[in-house]
This record gives sequence, C-alpha cells and structure tokens, in this order.
Amino acid sequence: MAITRAGKICSFCGEPGGPGTDLPLIGGLGAQVCARCVDDFHATLHDEQRLAAARGASPWDTMDEAELVATLPMILASAEQNTAFAREWVDLLRSRNVSWAQIGRALGVSRQAAWERFARKGDRTASA
Repeated sequence: MAITRAGKICSFCGEPGGPGTDLPLIGGLGAQVCARCVDDFHATLHDEQRLAAARGASPWDTMDEAELVATLPMILASAEQNTAFAREWVDLLRSRNVSWAQIGRALGVSRQAAWERFARKGDRTASA
C-alpha cells in the first residue's frame, strides 16, 4: 500500500502540487506544504518585522466577505485531503493485519465504530 503525494494540495495556500507538477510538496500526517509556503514561512521566521506582523491579527481578520467565501473551498479541500489520508493510513494498518479493535482503541472508539467509519465497501462483508 503506497501513500503518495500525487494529486494533493498545499494545506496552507491550497495550490495543487506533488509529483508531475512544478510545485514540490513535503509534509506528513495528512498536511502537505509546498516549497513556496516553506520559503515564505522561513523568510517570516527570520525577519523580526514580518514575524511581529504574523503574530498579530489572523489573516481572516482583514479579509472581506468575498475573500472569506472564496477561501472556504480551500479549507474544505484541505480537510477532505486529511480525511482521505486517515483512510489511507487505516488501509495501511489493515494491510499489516492490525485489527479493527486496535484501530478503534487508538481512536477512542469501539472496533465496530472504527470499522463503520473506515471499512471499504469491498470489506463490508467481513465483520468488525
């Protein structure tokens, strides 16, 4: 089971990147960050004025309603990417014969709840 960055977006700016694009992505545990955002964060961390500004108001505090609405699809795309990554992670665990009970314990739910949330349609004939 290969977990890949193909078809992923930067969790910070929403730009598509990864293999086959001009925008490298790095990261893990669902969140991905593009090289441009890494460069921007690095520049901010090493510039006292930019760092002070970044510690101030949140970006959405200065956005108008149109900008807030335009940002919503990127937020949902990032959330959906993380949900898909969780499914891939569970698939990886199952491919290594980790039980539904172990997965449920890690998530603080019953094995049945874990199975209902993550079992693929083809696996639904098997019991939790």
